[in-house]
Amino acid sequence: FFDPEKYLIVLYDQRGAGRSELPADTTRLVVSRQIADLDDVRRHFGLDRVTLVAHSYGPLLAASYALAHPTHVRRMVFFGPVPPRRGDFWQRFAANMRPRLDSADNARMRAANRALRDPHGDVRTACREYWAVAMKPRLADPARSMAMVKSDLCASDPAGIRYGLTITGRVVMASYGDWDLREALHHLEVPTLIVHGEEESIPMDLVEEWVAALPHARLLKVPHAAHFTYAEQPDFVWPAVERFLAESGR
Repeated sequence: FFDPEKYLIVLYDQRGAGRSELPADTTRLVVSRQIADLDDVRRHFGLDRVTLVAHSYGPLLAASYALAHPTHVRRMVFFGPVPPRRGDFWQRFAANMRPRLDSADNARMRAANRALRDPHGDVRTACREYWAVAMKPRLADPARSMAMVKSDLCASDPAGIRYGLTITGRVVMASYGDWDLREALHHLEVPTLIVHGEEESIPMDLVEEWVAALPHARLLKVPHAAHFTYAEQPDFVWPAVERFLAESGR
């Protein structure tokens, strides 16, 4: 990860996950609220311009924030991003994911999802069972790299785990509707590095649309990696990220 001796690193639980608010009113999870929350975090720490580092869905939020507050974003780093437009993304993503799981994997996933929805169930155990399967199609070589993903995806507050996996993702993504940021991105003067695995289920050609839309974006294609490039190929990815940060100024 980034060296805390060189950078001030701020990690936060998004609303609807972890130890942040788990609202009964799910309209408090929509994209406009998520953008406002991120700006509240920036202002809380007294930061003027920030570098946004985001993974998976996170780049869609980061780009939406940058469009709303361009003067407060110095640069962005995206890992394994969803594309800048919805289009047929979900259909193509599902088609790529499907053959990476067998019938036994799918049965385990269904059982884990049922356990996550059981108010009397062991949330942390269900979460670990869920990700034990869900990580497989997200890694180029699960047998080699599963242990290289150091973050514990199930270490957070149990209520936040259940809420996040069963409610937040669905509600937040629905709030984006048929999203397409490409036209707006043409006017965003923010240096951006996009890091994407060559064996990722998120189609590379859709990710290339970030580079086509952003005036100052570059794409780093990572061989022998899928969704967790920074863990699967750290010696390839992190030096490139450091060079980008140095070139775009701290």
